[in-house]
Amino acid sequence: MDETLMRRTAVLPAACALAASLLCGAAGASNVLQDPTRPPAALSAPRGAAVAPEAAPMLQSVQVGRAPGRSAVIDGESVRVGADFRGARVVRIADNEVELQRGRERQVLRLYAAPESGITRVKGQ
Repeated sequence: MDETLMRRTAVLPAACALAASLLCGAAGASNVLQDPTRPPAALSAPRGAAVAPEAAPMLQSVQVGRAPGRSAVIDGESVRVGADFRGARVVRIADNEVELQRGRERQVLRLYAAPESGITRVKGQ
């Protein structure tokens, strides 16, 4: 093997490591994108292991129509009034919110937060 080629081959792994560290930044692995196809931690954790509590469900959209009525999408799942969603019953679907009931507990999911007191909307915008 040619001596120049041998030197280039020996330098290549170090150059790759340097390029990777520059691309990832100083934080290293914290800048790495998460795999969207990876199952949730609750499914991949060993039995008996402690798992972080599940995030609150997120209302993504509300569809309003004539028949068969309103429906909503919560965490990618389409639901209607009376449907079960993760152990809760959908009791109301409004223009911008959905109300869930689990036993005596009620939870309201909103599409967007209510405007703060100092904010006013200008007509036509």
